[in-house]
Formats: sequence, structure tokens, C-alpha cells
Amino acid sequence: MSRDEFSDSSVVKLTFASTAVQGGSMNQYKAEVIVVGGGLSGLSAAKLLREQGVDVVVLEARDRVGGRTFTIQNDKVRYVDLGGAYVGPTQNRLLRLAREFGVKTFLTNEVEDLAFFSRGGMKRFRGTFPPMGGLLSWLDMNNLFRTIDRLGEEIPLDAPWTAPHAAEWDSMTMQQFFDKHCWTRSTKTFMTMFVNVNVTSEPTEVSALWFLWYIANCGGMNRIFSTENGGQERKFVGGSQQISIKMAEKIGNDRVLLNHPVSKIEHKPSEVVVQDVNGNRYTAKYVIIAAPLPIQNKIIYDPPLPSLRNQLLQRAPMGSVIKTFMYYSTPFWRRKGLCGSSAIDDKDGLVGFTLDHVMPDGSHPALMGFILADKARRYVELTPDERKSRIAHLYSKVFQTDEALHPVHYEEKDWLGEQWSGGCYTTMMPPGFLTKFGSYLRRPIGRMYFAGTETATQWSGYMDGAVQAGERAAREILHTMGKIRADQIWQSEPEDMEVKPRPFNVSFWESNAPSVPGLLKLLGLTSLLSAAGAGGFVYYKYLR
Repeated sequence: MSRDEFSDSSVVKLTFASTAVQGGSMNQYKAEVIVVGGGLSGLSAAKLLREQGVDVVVLEARDRVGGRTFTIQNDKVRYVDLGGAYVGPTQNRLLRLAREFGVKTFLTNEVEDLAFFSRGGMKRFRGTFPPMGGLLSWLDMNNLFRTIDRLGEEIPLDAPWTAPHAAEWDSMTMQQFFDKHCWTRSTKTFMTMFVNVNVTSEPTEVSALWFLWYIANCGGMNRIFSTENGGQERKFVGGSQQISIKMAEKIGNDRVLLNHPVSKIEHKPSEVVVQDVNGNRYTAKYVIIAAPLPIQNKIIYDPPLPSLRNQLLQRAPMGSVIKTFMYYSTPFWRRKGLCGSSAIDDKDGLVGFTLDHVMPDGSHPALMGFILADKARRYVELTPDERKSRIAHLYSKVFQTDEALHPVHYEEKDWLGEQWSGGCYTTMMPPGFLTKFGSYLRRPIGRMYFAGTETATQWSGYMDGAVQAGERAAREILHTMGKIRADQIWQSEPEDMEVKPRPFNVSFWESNAPSVPGLLKLLGLTSLLSAAGAGGFVYYKYLR
């Protein structure tokens, strides 16, 4: 989309109201399907069911639809996505919905150089991954990227717990995985940042099996981390939440009930009865639960959930992130030949990664920055003004200008405190989770079916995964109703007509360069390392 095409008329006013569907008495409601959760996944399920002529009601706890997508509007920002924002090639389901509703996209700016800030200094670079050190560091990181992609190819995306090495990989954290495979300190540093930004967690918290699967289900290391040709390539004109708003309007404003947190689900032989905190009761043949996994544990189930589903919900916490936007009078970083994308390795710095956030017409220039994982948990105790000040001072160092010290506006969203999400972007899965409980993630329980991005097999944790999961859950019910065949439950998505993936250019050197131990062996240093003993090992293990 060109800058000339952008206008205020592209922005949908983000308001939504709904009323209840009555049946019988003031607080008795009936439908064929009840959907718990009015985020992208729940609405995708309800939309598909409605299109198939199924009577459906959506119960949403918040006073808005959209879940982990949340677009605000005001004079200072025009509009801004405080939740999920980005879309890119291979995210075809989300792109299909955007096209259906006339929601356009525009490119995230990466025309100029990217910045890598470490040890008080900034380096410019081009490409996906920042320069982390000398030859040994490059070899180490290059080999680790190849290893992660290669191991990911062994993992069935629909059943990672059945992978040949599932038990081994699920028994270790990603920190232990790095300890096993990394030889340089700089590679470990970057990979900690990589885990932080992709799953808003620390490497010590997450299962290696889950993280390897997470990267694989998004298309590999380059696809998940890249801006151009990757997961952060584009944003939506008018914001991502409008897709949920438009879906809710299509489902019917009187069928999407806001401020209706579900408190209880009674699972009977011939029906389900769902009760909200307002005392309303909803009777249906089936229910789809599309709330985040930890939030599902706030519901009382009668009869109780099966043992392993009950345990599953106790072992799946949400990631931790505060999303920030620092607005300036001009995009000074562009004048300095920087695109606004940066990776920041600073022990006391709040933000770990930034991206340019300037409207396509050049207005409302801002830098988006993520406060991630442990830092989000540490710095959530600060006030917004304190975070704003510290971030501005960090940006002055990263972008090497005092202009960063003088923002004109600041916005943030603390997802740790969101009652109906519990965190963002997604549920993080600790060691042992997938092999013990993974097969129960989306397995129906009688008349209860499960959606949510965590149950997706492509782009899990992303908006596109939420759409896939919701539509799959809807088709499971359609199959049970006898409306479709079993082989129609899982459907591939045609490639988007305009946002097409391209192969990543991998050089001969990147494909064939040795690992660090491979290079040492070539140089005949294996015997030297052995003779040097533990001291020599530590020296080479942490070469920079």
C-alpha cells in the first residue's frame, strides 16, 4: 500500500455494543453452540458456524472484542495496536480475513540500517540477525540456527510429543539446550534475547521441545524473526482489532455478549449449560472454549474436568510483556540512516527490541519497544512515567542522539495485569508439559471443544494461529453435527494473492561453514583442548 492511499477514512471507529439473545425468561438463553471468548479465535469459530447456519452465541468477559488484540485511538497516536499487530507471508488465514473485511496492510519500515546496541556501543547492520562478535561467534550462531531448524524438521507440527527425541528435548530447558550447543558467550546472549522476544519468557522457563516446535510451526528461524518476508513484515491500516470488530458485526451484535465472564460450565449428557457471573444461564448442544489456558482455570466445571486436563491448566502460565510506544515530533532515527529496528543488549535497559512505528503518510512517528520476560516482571513495579523516562534515556544511547530524550507522547500496555489474558503473547510451556499433557490441548471432552492460538499447528501464539484454531474447533462441531466429513476438519489455506513468501537467500558459506568444534578439529586443536584440561575448555567455550 502506498502512502498516498492512506487516509483517515481507512480507520474504523473502534466501538462495539451488544445485547443479549433472550429465550424463555430474563436470564435463560438457548443456542446450538456457545463460544467462550470473543478474541480472534472465538470469533473465527463463531463466524464459521454462523456461515454454516448454526445458531451461536459468544460470551466475552471484557467490555470489548479482540482479546489479545487491542487498538486504541486518540489525537496523540491516531491509532495504535497495544496488542497483536504484525502479519506477514504464510499467515494466510489472517490475511484472508483482512481481505474479506477490506482491512489493508502497510509495510513495517526497514529501508535504512538496523541497530545492535551492546556494551554501550551501537553497530549498524543489514539482514535478519545482528553481528554478535568475531569469526567464532558467527560460526557458533550460524551453526545453532541450522541446528534449530534441522531439529524442528523432526517434530510433527500436529503432535510434537510424538517426535523421536520428544522425551529428551522436553526434559530440558532452552537454557540447557544452549549450554549443550553453544560455544560462545555472545551466542548465548543473543539466543536469550531471541527467546525473550519470541515467547516473552526466559530460556530457563521453557521446554526445548516446545520452543523448537514453536519456531518450526512458524516456518523456521528466518521466517519467525524477520521483518521483510517474515512475521513482522506488515501492520494493519486502522489496527488489528478491527478484524475482530468486523467479525462480531457479521456474527451479529446481538449474539456477541460483552461483560459476560463465564463462571461455570455444566456438562450434561445431552447439552451443556454455561453460566456467567451475572447469573445468566445459556443452554446449548456444544461449547467452544477459546479463552487463554490459564483463564480457563477460573471456570467451575461440573462434573470436574478429566484429571489430565485439570492438571494441564495448572501448568501453563502466560508470557510477560509490556508493549511501549514512544512518540516524537520527527522520526530522527531515519535522518540518521536507521530504520528504527534495534536489538538491545543492556543489563539495565528496559526495552530489548524496537521497531519503527510511523504512519504510512509519515505522521505520528514513534518507536515501539518490548519490555520482555524477567524485565517486564521487574519493571512492572515502576510507574508509567518512570518507565517512559528510563526508556527515553535508553533510546538516546541506542540511537546516539539527545532527541530521544524529548518524546511528545508515551503509550504502553501492561499485559501482565490483564485479568482476562493473564499475560501475552501466548502460553509458555515448561519442561515436561508437552510430553505429559500436549495430547489434551485440543482433544474434545464430550460436548466441550477447545480453540485458542495455543492449540494451533501453524503460527501458534500469533493471530493467524488463533484463526486456524477457531476454525478447526468449529469444523469439529460441524463434523459431529453431520454437516461435514472428518477429512474436512483440518483444511489447508491457499496462499494469499498479494503477500507471498519468498525463499530466504542462504549463501554457500552459511550452509557449509563448520561449527566451532568442527573448526577446532580442522585446525588440529582437539588434542590441545584435551591437554589444557578444564581451563582450556572454559577458555574456548567462551571465546568472543
